[in-house]
Amino acid sequence: MKKLYWSAPLLLAVLVAPVTSAQNLGVGLIVGEPTGLSIKKWLDSKHALDLGLGWSSSGSDSFHLHGDYLFHQYGLLRGLASDLDLSGNLTTYLGLGARAKFRDNDRHHDDDDTLLGVRVPLGISYQFADAPVDLFIEAVPTLDLIPDSDFSVHAALGARYYF
Repeated sequence: MKKLYWSAPLLLAVLVAPVTSAQNLGVGLIVGEPTGLSIKKWLDSKHALDLGLGWSSSGSDSFHLHGDYLFHQYGLLRGLASDLDLSGNLTTYLGLGARAKFRDNDRHHDDDDTLLGVRVPLGISYQFADAPVDLFIEAVPTLDLIPDSDFSVHAALGARYYF
């Protein structure tokens, strides 16, 4: 696990480098499962890439890394946005992605376990009209495939600032 802590910044740089060369890049925090750094890169008005790097506390303490392709749908919550008198964009999204979870099992004197799985994030995002900030909340059904099959649902909320 200690090797992972040292390699995480390098891994993050490799993952983020291709998406930082253009505008519409958001960086912020995510709280929940996982808790850490959230990065979102808009590809066009309806599609985005989402990366997360953080700490997972479900089960045993773990380092969590995920990447998702997100599809945004505007207008589904038009009535809610109108009722709340929101001037920004309130959108729903659905995605498909993968996650790696590196569990630290030192307490059990076992080797570190690595979980690999598929994620399907479902969320709501609000993009402010007068500030380069978005807020989001999501539920994420996850199916771990390696080393064993296991299904779970996680939730998180967060905020990002766009450059």
